[in-house]
Amino acid sequence: MRFRLLPREETFYADFIAMADQLKVGARLLEEMFATDPPIADKAHEIKEVEHKCDFLTHEVIQRLNKTFVTPIDREDIHSLARTLDDVMDAIDNAAALVPLYRIDRVRFGARELAKIISASASVVRDAVVALEKHSGVLECAVEINRLENEADRVHQKAVGQLFDDERDPIAVMKWKEILDLLEDATDRCEDVANLLENVVVKHS
Repeated sequence: MRFRLLPREETFYADFIAMADQLKVGARLLEEMFATDPPIADKAHEIKEVEHKCDFLTHEVIQRLNKTFVTPIDREDIHSLARTLDDVMDAIDNAAALVPLYRIDRVRFGARELAKIISASASVVRDAVVALEKHSGVLECAVEINRLENEADRVHQKAVGQLFDDERDPIAVMKWKEILDLLEDATDRCEDVANLLENVVVKHS
């Protein structure tokens, strides 16, 4: 049995799992928002509350990091992971906020499909964070997150093409292009989490 004079602060893993749990909640709310036609604009308020919770958790992680001498993984990786997880929730919130802002009254192709991919990605992100603590399974999760991001790219490209083909109102085109871009951005942010976790695993293998 190895003896550590200064024990590691392992609470960071619990913090990351708590953040990932909130991502799942936010992503599920986003999926519910676009599941009906017209979309449920009030979900934007619920998503904003989840985004505030993620901001609080990110702040807690960084505050604890500043007070902790020995960490389970490198300090810069803890900081980056907290920020990157928060970026996912920010992207979800940004996309959802446009629905009431732009008074969206129907769901165009791509939005519902991308919201489902975001929800699936958030679930795998949670699995990846749990796997990081267990030191097993992170790479498999990263592969799945990357696959989902590629799927989102295909849906986004098709949706934007259909938008320009079908919509004659230039204002509607601008609104929906921004919404579709932000939805796709949320999957990019999930991929950022996957890439960071892969780097952590490689660094400590």
